[in-house]
Parts: sequence; C-alpha cells; structure tokens
Amino acid sequence: MLPLGSCGVGVSDRSDLQDFSVCSSDSFWAAVARQRLSWIRPFHTVQDCDLSQGRIRWFEGGKLNVSVNCLDRHVHTCPERVAVIWERDEPKSEVKLSYRQLLEMTCRLGNLLRRRGVKKGDCVTIYMPPCPLAVASMLACARIGAAHNVVFAGFSADALAERIRDAQSSTVITVNQGVRGGKVIELKKTVDAAIQSCPTVQQVFVAMRTENPVVMTAKDVAMEEEMAKEDTVCEPAGMDSEDTLFLLYTSGSTGKPKGLVHTQAGYLLYAALTHRYVFSYHDGDVFSCVADIGWITGHSYSVYGPLANGGTTVLFESTPIYPDPGRYWEMVQRLKINQFYGAPTAIRLLLKYGDKWVHKYDRSTLKTLGSVGEPINTEAWEWYHRVVGQGRCPVVDTWWQTETGGICIAPRPADPDAEIVPGMAMRPFFGIKPVLMDTEGKVVTSNDTSGALCIAQPWPGMARTIHNDPQRFTETYCQPYPGYFFTGDGAYRSKEGYYQITGRLDDVINVSGHRIGTAEIEDVLNQCSAVAESAVIGFSHSIKGQGIYAFVVLKKSIDVQEADVTRQINDMASKKIAKYACPDYIQFAQRLPKTRSGKIMRRVLRKVVDSELEGLGDLSTLDDPEVVQEIIQGHHDLLSKQQPQ
Repeated sequence: MLPLGSCGVGVSDRSDLQDFSVCSSDSFWAAVARQRLSWIRPFHTVQDCDLSQGRIRWFEGGKLNVSVNCLDRHVHTCPERVAVIWERDEPKSEVKLSYRQLLEMTCRLGNLLRRRGVKKGDCVTIYMPPCPLAVASMLACARIGAAHNVVFAGFSADALAERIRDAQSSTVITVNQGVRGGKVIELKKTVDAAIQSCPTVQQVFVAMRTENPVVMTAKDVAMEEEMAKEDTVCEPAGMDSEDTLFLLYTSGSTGKPKGLVHTQAGYLLYAALTHRYVFSYHDGDVFSCVADIGWITGHSYSVYGPLANGGTTVLFESTPIYPDPGRYWEMVQRLKINQFYGAPTAIRLLLKYGDKWVHKYDRSTLKTLGSVGEPINTEAWEWYHRVVGQGRCPVVDTWWQTETGGICIAPRPADPDAEIVPGMAMRPFFGIKPVLMDTEGKVVTSNDTSGALCIAQPWPGMARTIHNDPQRFTETYCQPYPGYFFTGDGAYRSKEGYYQITGRLDDVINVSGHRIGTAEIEDVLNQCSAVAESAVIGFSHSIKGQGIYAFVVLKKSIDVQEADVTRQINDMASKKIAKYACPDYIQFAQRLPKTRSGKIMRRVLRKVVDSELEGLGDLSTLDDPEVVQEIIQGHHDLLSKQQPQ
C-alpha cells in the first residue's frame, strides 16, 4: 500500500507517511523518484523552489526519457501485457495493443517526425480523438524530445488556431474524421480552416480514423503510409528533468487561454504515484478514465500515469449515452474494468435515466469509482456508490487542476477502514499541504471554517510557468498569497479536518467539467454586430454542474430581433470556442448595473440569477441603483417563458 515500503524510510502507517512527506519533503520525493522512475543519469538536487518568486525546479541534474519509462521498461518485463484498450465509438469493437505494439507504433512515428524535421524543443500540436495513434503521438514527441500540445478535438477552428499560434507549432497531427456518438466530425476540415491563420505550420500529419478520403494539400502527410516505411527502433533523447514535456491550454479569468507548461520527471512521477495510490491500482487491473485526452485528466490518467505504472488503460472515444445509457456499464462488463474514473456531469445525466441501465450489466469487477472535473453533489455521489458500485466500491471524489498536474486532495489513499464522506475530496495526497486563507491573506488554522484554498509548499507535478507569459503565471498563482500556491478555488475544512471544494473564487465557470473564463465568452458575445456589451456568469445546473447565463445589451441604433441575436450568439460561441460555450440563458437588458467608474457589478447579477435578492449587499457604489430592479424583472420574465437551451 505505502509507496516507501522498500525505501528504508521506516514509516508504517498512512498518517505518519503523510506527515513525513510534508515535513521531510526532500527525503520523501528523492526516495520515490529513485524507486519509481528509470533514470539515464541520477539527479543531484531534489528541489530548488521558491513559490514567492515563481521558481519551481525538481530533480535537477537528472536525465531520463518519459517514453522509455512508459514503454521500454515494461516491454523488457512483460511485452505482451495489454497497454491500451481502445473503446471505439462503435459498440463492442474494442482494439487492444500490447506494450510491444505501442512501443513499435511510437518508434515508427518518432522516426517519421525526426525525418520530417521535428527537433528537440519543438512543439507539436495534436488535434485527435482518444485513440492509440493519439497516445503514440504524445509518446513519440516525448521520445524525440519535442513538446506536445494536445487540443481537445471538440474545439473550433478559431480556438485551435489560437493555440497553434501561441505554441508556435510547425507540425500538426490530426485524423481525417472523428466519430463520436454515431456522428462523423470533420476534424481535418477544422485543421485546414485553422492553419489558414497559422503561418508557422509547415506540415500536417493525417491519420485515417474512417475510410472516407479527404482532400490532401501540399502540407499534408499520409501518416500511416509514411510510418510503415520507418524502423521500429527509435533512439530516445536524454531529457533534463526540467525540459518541457507538454503544453496544455486552459481558460483563465481573462479572455486569452493560457498554455501551462509541464516538465518531464516531476510530472511523470506525480501522475504515476497518484494513479497507483488514489485508485489502489494493482498489476493486472484494467483502468478506465473516460476523459478525453485533450484535457489534463486524459493526459495524467489515460496516458502517463497508467503507462508509467505498466498498467492497462482504456481510451474511451464515445459518449455515455451512445447507443444507449448503458454504454459505460456494458463496457465495464465486457472489458472487466476494475477502476472507473468519470465526471459528475455524466453521472448526473445517467442518474436521470434510472437504475435499469446499470443493473442490466455485471459490474462485479469494479473495485474503485472515481469522480473528476468539478465537485460531485451528494445525490449523484450516493447513486454512484449505491447503484453503480453496489455499495462496495470506495468513491474517490478527486480535486485537482490542469495547474497541479495530478490529484492533490482525495479520500484515498487512507487506512482501509477510513471513512469517506459524500461530496468531499477530504484528504491531501502525499507531499501536499493545503491551507485556507482569510480575506486579510492570513492562514486560517481552525477547523469548521472556509477560505481561499492554497498549497503551502511545492510538489513535483505542478505546472512550472505559462508559455510565453511567465509574469502571468507569477501574478495568477504566486502573488495573491506570497509564498503559497493560490488555486483559485474556495474550500471548507470540516471539524474533522476534511476538505470540501466550494467553487471558483475568480471569474471562471465549470461547464460539464470544462473550465471556461467568463471573459472569454463575453469577448465572443461582444463581437456580435448587434451587441453593445455583455456580462456572463455561471449558475447552478442540475446536469452540467454550472450553466452559462448571459446578460446582453443591444446597440440602440440597430433594429434586430432578439431571436436572431440569440442564434448569432450561439453560432459564434460554437465557432470561436466550442459548443459547450453556448449560453443556456440570454437575458436582453437595456443596461447593466455598473459602478460610477464604469465597472460591471457581476456580484449583483450573480445574486439575481441565484435568487438571493436578500443578499444584494451594498448598492451605494452603483451609478444608478434602479437598474437592479430592471434586471430582476427581466430575469423573472425570462424564466417564466423559457426553459434553458
């Protein structure tokens, strides 16, 4: 159970080990890094970190290759073990690849990338659905020392182009078409549109997911054809611990997505350790994380964590309700899945379809259930535990972020009989020291209290910086509470000392586990020709966790129907960002509540939407307090005539 069992640290139980991992951080992480990773050259310094300066460096002096840690070392011991099970969109058509096969695929692709001029330090953008070639693309980049930038294949051409430009990619990898929920998605066409505004892109590798031919341009390379010409042995690059492994873009409270930088050794170690101990993963288990590889969850728990541990990982290409709401549980029965890791939004959706779709299938192989992406409400937790897990599987409600690299707070690992409280993330992982801050910026030491959630000391999995914008990284995460890492989330600590996440403290909302900044949506709304200004806030949504509520003020000079503007807004949100960015409600208003200096008072709008009219607070700074009454009346009128979209 305990990661230092063979490290001679002499720690026996969970709480002692937790204390040791926090109080003797260097000794803990050095022992685990030596035990769990294969090094080309050992590190000489465990950590050189100063959070107040935004300096985070781990395992300096060390050299390793991430793909070797995920593939070659397992091929030496168990070449025919299944590495990846690809659960294709088409039901009951799974494809299994052994470690040997995945290594060969990775090496061929690594050689192809090298032959086509991709060099150590370059950044390759990957726009693919979850599939073995996507995993091989990530690992091939790691093998030759290039960074990867995986972009969720549901993003629009504009959103993809913005990320390609910021990452300065000259190479993009995609598929001819995607298939999801029985529908064909034209991914190659999206890439074609995106690269029109990306002068750096010189080549696009196109893999064939379907048999339908697509138009190939001079920049396009038929990926599988070219891979077939390559050797199955590819010399791995020796990478410094702090070289970039990947960029991953996430929404911030400003309109521009930020490319978080994760590096080699620390990230891989943290992903592997959390995968092993939070989920109690053992050799021979089948692990299923149903997140897309375009998100950090897919990076850490579909790819890097399981493969570093020599595990068998399931890549899920479909949706929870295709061809019917039994899809997950039929898959659990057929693939004999032991750990299942999904999102609260999917659990809430399936709960509404009733228990019969779960009961229809044998779930006896399940040992651990996990939840990720947003806090899970008690009703969904209870259903997941009682119906899906038959009351015998621990449910681990995990809290973490793109920024943290891996799980930071979760009910497990813990002593076997330790309690799990529904809807609480509960216990910090090894090496993680959470603290709550009050409004004065002081540490709150008492229990049964709330505050801003910070982490008091660095850990190996954390992001190092923001690509092209180190100052933004320091300002966002290190300066709000100097000497601490600020998560942007609020949390409650119970009498027993357990943590419960209460939600974002900044202007970021969480729609079905997708983080998106309100500024990003407002930016798109304000580009509509008829819109003078807008304000976007999140509200509680029974399926998605949070929905999007937009207040829109139209230009006085334009004669336009509100229904036409609504259509235009949804089209633009879908085109510029993704479908999940479309507002659930659009309230047209004559004006918005503003301070005398012209700042929109979103706090007031939030209270109106949440029907907390008693708690509107001090309105004395409003330019014209009467506007609030107009907004309240408009909200009431909208709800009485419209269901959310």
